[in-house]
Amino acid sequence: MSRKRRARVIIAEDRPMTEEELRLSAEAAAYAASEAEYTQYHEVEAEDLGPPPGIEEALAALAACGDAERAAEAASYHKVARRYLGVPVPLIEDSARLWRAQCTLEERVALADALWRTDVHEAMIAAAKLLTQARIRPDQAVWDLIAGWAPGFNGWAVSDHACNAGGRRLAAAPERLDEVETWLHNPNMWTRRAALVITLPFTKSNIPTAEERAIRARILSWCESLAPERDWFLQKAIGGWLRELSKHDAAPVADWLAAHGATLKPFARKEATKYLR
Repeated sequence: MSRKRRARVIIAEDRPMTEEELRLSAEAAAYAASEAEYTQYHEVEAEDLGPPPGIEEALAALAACGDAERAAEAASYHKVARRYLGVPVPLIEDSARLWRAQCTLEERVALADALWRTDVHEAMIAAAKLLTQARIRPDQAVWDLIAGWAPGFNGWAVSDHACNAGGRRLAAAPERLDEVETWLHNPNMWTRRAALVITLPFTKSNIPTAEERAIRARILSWCESLAPERDWFLQKAIGGWLRELSKHDAAPVADWLAAHGATLKPFARKEATKYLR
């Protein structure tokens, strides 16, 4: 690819040009008029990354990054009965990034589904990472898969990664909040908690639109309905949602706490007020 050079002439407006400046200006003008060309570096062609992995290959790739001691520590920490490989999240992200580049959208959804079904901690995180992207079009299959995971959530770590992916799909189509609202009545506490975690993107705007304000008010009503529950993780999620909103829109949080703060456990109330003046 070639481009013509363009002269860059700097002219002092408040004084006459020196002889050297006149000479350089003349040379630049002559060079620009000469039709001289230069060759730009060629862009490197996209590397052929090969076909997407099957589920066995993907699991083997994750296992190769694992560590038995780390796996034992993770199992003890998370206290969820499933297999652990002991792979740090940054390495899981590296694998998911490669697989995203290798896959079509349809293949990504299929691989994420297969990884989630393994009930392997790191594979489930990789499934969520495969689908964590701001712009996906069309994205209904992605949303359906993530929403389908929610009733089976049984711990914070994996579900939070899934909610991180799902939050982007909610931001892209807020009408999906109607489906998320049904999670509030699910007997699984982790599913009810996910209704707050997945809606965190709606706390972020400093200048919310009328629609965003309405969404915030709606989710604050969800916090009100969940606040009487005593589970620590659920209380933590309520306090965290209020805290994040207070960073960008303090008034509705202060109003909510004045009306309903007494229903929260003290640690959750403290979390909610962290950034309030």
